[in-house]
Amino acid sequence: MTGTVVTFYSYKGGVGRSSTLSNVAVLLARWGRKVLVVDWDLEAPGLHHYFGPFLRTPPASGVIDLANDFLGGAKTPGQHIVSVDIGESNLDLLAAGGLDPSNPRRTHPSYRSRMQRIDWADLYEQGFATFLERCREEWTESYDFVLIDSRTGISDTAGICTAHLPDRLAIVFTANDQNLMDVVDVAQRADIARDRLPYDRPPHMVLPILSRFDGRVEYEQAEKWHRKCTEAVAPLFGNWLAKSVPEELMLRHLTVPYISYWSFGEQLPVQAEQTPSPDQISYALETVAAVIGQQFDRTDLLADNRDAYVAAARSQRRDFDLDLLVSSPRSAQVAATGLIDELRALGLRADRSLSANVEFLDHPREPAKHLCLMVDGEVSRWQTTEAERFLRHALDPGGVERQLFCVLTHGTDRAQLPGFLRNLRPLELAPHTRPVDVARELHDLITGKPTKAGAPDRDALDQAASILRAVPRELPYASRFVLVEQVVLDMAAALDRGELPLLRDLSIDLELLGKVHTNGERVAAPADLRARIDALLDRIDRRIQAFTD
Repeated sequence: MTGTVVTFYSYKGGVGRSSTLSNVAVLLARWGRKVLVVDWDLEAPGLHHYFGPFLRTPPASGVIDLANDFLGGAKTPGQHIVSVDIGESNLDLLAAGGLDPSNPRRTHPSYRSRMQRIDWADLYEQGFATFLERCREEWTESYDFVLIDSRTGISDTAGICTAHLPDRLAIVFTANDQNLMDVVDVAQRADIARDRLPYDRPPHMVLPILSRFDGRVEYEQAEKWHRKCTEAVAPLFGNWLAKSVPEELMLRHLTVPYISYWSFGEQLPVQAEQTPSPDQISYALETVAAVIGQQFDRTDLLADNRDAYVAAARSQRRDFDLDLLVSSPRSAQVAATGLIDELRALGLRADRSLSANVEFLDHPREPAKHLCLMVDGEVSRWQTTEAERFLRHALDPGGVERQLFCVLTHGTDRAQLPGFLRNLRPLELAPHTRPVDVARELHDLITGKPTKAGAPDRDALDQAASILRAVPRELPYASRFVLVEQVVLDMAAALDRGELPLLRDLSIDLELLGKVHTNGERVAAPADLRARIDALLDRIDRRIQAFTD
């Protein structure tokens, strides 16, 4: 599991940031995700007020104790996380610090003085960033979503929450000029700050959430301000919203209404309104949670059918007995056994599905999350049936992300594969390829993480960097640069996802596009293309440096 870190940020206080985070956390947990909420608003911690009635054990420590762990020489964070007992959900809390045993609604009497003694800039100079990165890795290995409540304004701790830790930003704001003037600027500053960090992370995807918006009384005023808010935050949709979806429509889906009943105290309306109607606050909170739960994806479905979109996000994560089922004909049993043994050695739960065994059709529950077809000469009829059954379930609107893989034995002609396999990039058991090499590639594709910082990954990065540096500054045709730009964009996306085998393949494509076979007139490369190449080179060089370090 590789979880997603989402920081909830607001430039000004009093906009409902902590309330939105808390309710979204409850929804995601109810929908089957493992969720950790982290209270990093150290100057004014408050998440314990929302979750206090559901805490099995009031926290005795929290975020500020991470600093003490580091200063004490610890390599990993201590045990500061407590469980939140809300139904059958998997929801945990890392509070800002310990609570007062005599009054669990308040922080411990020593909290403020301990918090004020922490010099975050000095901690970073001592190497706290590396320790914090280990914390992040531990959290994302254990949870599907880590939701961080950041303090307002601009500060060291806000920088940690907006630049260092998150994969996504959720910026909560209200309809006034104080909020709108800085909402986009905050996201841009966070991207600039994270570019200075020694960690290779793509630019933020930013979710603008218009909070406490009352459109029921002053309708004309409300419409005027909604248009103004849309214009202000439109740039934040640029790198994730489906092009067919208007920004104004998306912001309406991300608008949390002001309901006076829920403005008193720290409440969880999603607990009371479990089947909300469109006029209730939980209806909007469900939509926000669904966008986060679906990783900001499939927004075209949200625009077409909001209820279907939320229903897809609500579908609980399915549990599988196996990570990968390897389907092979009898002629490839030995090769399949060797591959399965190597996959198990790498920590994956893998087993064989012997094609032509009709019993698999009778099982209502699928045993494995992913399927790998080992093809020896041709795809058997039974393998085709297995693949069709797998794809039918894998493409359900509410399904989890599942993948079909293809491994070819030596001598199998890729051109003879059926169409549904020709669209995949097959792995090959060639004479020079060991089963462990194919197993490592499958491991990396399934987990999204390399088995080790080893030679194959380093070679892919070195190769990509070398080919990018060799891209000609002039080519015979302007149209060739359009193709070059698309390949460079695909290489950047592959690097974002950690798909280094794909990065290697795209590098070869780029090398072919850069070859010049004429001495005639040439066209100079566009300046923006050179800037894209230089930016990608910089990212790859930093990743290579990480291998060296």
